[in-house]
Amino acid sequence: MAAARSDPGTPDRHGLADGVRRHGFRKWYERELLAGHAHMVLAVLASVGLVGLMEGFAEASRADKLLTALLFIACAAIGLWALRRYLYLLNHAEAVANQAICSGCDAYGRFDVEHEDRRAAELLVRCRRCGHRWSICE
Repeated sequence: MAAARSDPGTPDRHGLADGVRRHGFRKWYERELLAGHAHMVLAVLASVGLVGLMEGFAEASRADKLLTALLFIACAAIGLWALRRYLYLLNHAEAVANQAICSGCDAYGRFDVEHEDRRAAELLVRCRRCGHRWSICE
């Protein structure tokens, strides 16, 4: 069962708690950034497709213009979705990363997940170095 994320309607590969338990915080963070940047590449490719479709629209026959218009709408929708997902993944990763510093010993990303509150979208974590406990909000 995947953890709830703050962006409804988007598929969740792994929740924060599951990702940190499996790979550690730093690997989870790296994977979130890589997934976000993959969506950015998709948005750029969709933009290139839009430019190509605009260029071909003027020279197309009447039937081809309908197909070009449909492809334009599809590229625009894919590009907007990819851009939205890119921004969400980056903002989510940065919001969590800003909370991943132990206030007891200033260790970054060195914690274990003790408890996950899915309703509040919050994790109770414990520092591996000093044992300090704090909450991370998703």
